Amino acid sequence: MKFCISLILFSLMGAATFAQSDPGEAALAASEQLQSATALLDKAEGARDRVRALTETVRAYEAGLAAMRDGVRRAATREAQLSRRLQAREGDIAQLLGVLLTIESAPAPVLLLHPAGPQGSARAAMMLAEVTPGLTAKAAALKDDLEEMQMLRKLRQAASRTLKAGLAGVQQARARLSKAVADRTDLPRRFTEDPVRTAILLSSTDTLDAFADGLGDIASGDITETSADISLLKGNIPLPVQGIILHRAGEADAAGIKRVGIILATRSRALVTTPTAATIRYQGPLLNLGKVVILEPQPGTLFILSGLAEVYGEIGQVIPEGSPVGLMGGAISNNEPNNGAQSTAIVSLSGEGTGTNRSETLYIEVREGKSPVDPETWFQTDKDG
Repeated sequence: MKFCISLILFSLMGAATFAQSDPGEAALAASEQLQSATALLDKAEGARDRVRALTETVRAYEAGLAAMRDGVRRAATREAQLSRRLQAREGDIAQLLGVLLTIESAPAPVLLLHPAGPQGSARAAMMLAEVTPGLTAKAAALKDDLEEMQMLRKLRQAASRTLKAGLAGVQQARARLSKAVADRTDLPRRFTEDPVRTAILLSSTDTLDAFADGLGDIASGDITETSADISLLKGNIPLPVQGIILHRAGEADAAGIKRVGIILATRSRALVTTPTAATIRYQGPLLNLGKVVILEPQPGTLFILSGLAEVYGEIGQVIPEGSPVGLMGGAISNNEPNNGAQSTAIVSLSGEGTGTNRSETLYIEVREGKSPVDPETWFQTDKDG
């Protein structure tokens, strides 16, 4: 009996050192973020600068949804770990429960009897006194594991509802932002686009290089000079969208194609903003690159962003830092937030930590004069990290 109990204790103690984080707290914090975003959405309608207010609201929703997805995945991972751990120890747990039931149900006089007489009874009692607290502690730990599993299950169910509400909120915020950008009339302009010249340039060029070189031809008149200078920000400019670098400049992609820019993996419908004040030199469809935004933050420097599904602003406008310039593609906006399949995809564990949950790609190219340069000489990335 003593050997059996010791074996059970040893096997159960091995799992007691399992390190764990608290996914419940993470999900709660994310829920609070989403609630704050909802409050921002309500206030944005009355804001003096509705575009900026709604941009901050969309960003808040994106951060809250990302945190909630992370919290739910961590909860699901922890629940799966607990389930596997309990399944692996089913035999030991059954023995432990059997021993505890025997100790609990055996009549006191029987427990006091021992074939070796009073001395044997005394030894058995001493052994039982040493083992019983350990058994009780392990039983309590087992109870904690089961209660944690129940809590995590309830957490994931509640989080799924919160995610649906958050998706509905961010959809509404994006729609309001699109309207606010369209209604904005107070931005300065450096030039007015000539649609005919733009159409001619689009039809006569077959490369991004050629199109960028001909941008000066799409203005209907002179382009106002600017003294903007962002050279002091070089290397520290934030990326225009939250994402993970898939391919750096000069790296071959899966098809063996090398590009002079970088490719970011982003989440569906992620908001893209201008990282500095800039002039919109072009926005719209271009070649096979999807919708493109070309920004000029200072004379002779172009930030080219391609692969967007929607673009904001008008050609020739000078927009302030942090202004929205477009949205990435993806299916979220085309589905109802309460779509069951979508909710399942949101909390899926596949691809966690690998970037595969970021289904869209944004291509970023930087040109100085007529030559492309490595975007990471301008943008802050983890290249040196």
